[in-house]
Amino acid sequence: MTEYRFHLQKYRPGSKTACPECGRKSCFTRYIDEAGEISFPDNVGICDHINSCGYHYTPKEYFRDNPAVKERLSEQERNSRTPTAARPAAKPVPEQEPRISFLPSDWVEQSMRRYDINPLYCYFTKVAGKEDTDRLFRLYRVGTSRMWNGAAVFWQTDRDGNVRAGKIMGYDAETGHRIKEPFNQVNWVHSVRKVPDFRMKQCLFGEHLLSDTSAAVSDKPVAIVESEKTALVAAHFIPDFVWLATGGMHGCFNSGAMQVLHGREVVLFPDLKATEEWRRRLPMLESFCRRATCSDLLEKIATGVQREAGLDIADFLLMEDTPQMILQQMIERHPVLRSLIDAFGLELVDAGRAE
Repeated sequence: MTEYRFHLQKYRPGSKTACPECGRKSCFTRYIDEAGEISFPDNVGICDHINSCGYHYTPKEYFRDNPAVKERLSEQERNSRTPTAARPAAKPVPEQEPRISFLPSDWVEQSMRRYDINPLYCYFTKVAGKEDTDRLFRLYRVGTSRMWNGAAVFWQTDRDGNVRAGKIMGYDAETGHRIKEPFNQVNWVHSVRKVPDFRMKQCLFGEHLLSDTSAAVSDKPVAIVESEKTALVAAHFIPDFVWLATGGMHGCFNSGAMQVLHGREVVLFPDLKATEEWRRRLPMLESFCRRATCSDLLEKIATGVQREAGLDIADFLLMEDTPQMILQQMIERHPVLRSLIDAFGLELVDAGRAE
């Protein structure tokens, strides 16, 4: 019998599942309760791909993020006549936070070019136009990688300006969707550049925006979504929020990473399949945010098919073609239009703003 109550499940054929972070199959080992009293959610465990993924959500972090579960466990242990786990006697050692690694900030600047080969950038220009796309990519510090013909680099820069990580993801320039076949195009800068002994501790994508103390930004409520691309889309269409992304349903949605939202008004916009999971985490946010709510807007308007597909707010915002998208379609049908627009310096006017 193992000496620790909570430990990684022993390997047996079929025991490893898909990683909730990188999505790769048969590489994720879950934690189990030796006493059999707790069944951890599917995201409590560790990914085999330590360098390229690095996902590790421990029971300790789970209990920290779910204090009600921890309280029930403590009550069970108090009421039990026998110990729930046999632990070796050991002298208490002060817990130390592991050292966090950072990437050079000039890597970020070096990547913020060659947008002409970046498929995600090309897609966004069709949605928002070149000017707004340039602004968004500069604001959120989205870079271009040499991998996969210019894949996007989503840099995670914390509120203090430290570059925590760079997630490389491949997108289709026409649809704006992730490329997952024949393999999932996702990797990390520190893995690709073989940074030795790198200890990644992720932060929210866009967290650096919280360092802006001007009233124009600090007074805005913070909106949290899963996908980095969704944060960009929403920031374009709904600029009334500061849009940040966790990098997945679980991603860096934990008490440690969310502390930067202390004192802020926060609204969660989960993907359709993640609503209940995120709603369960509200008590954690409410303990340090000024106000925290979970939007059910998508749940109210989604069809069964949309709910099954797990659409997010960006999918709904992009369902209707924008004027820029319509113009792009016209240019594709009649290329001479581009020559006329360039020759006369014509600009697309938003009718709503013109009024």
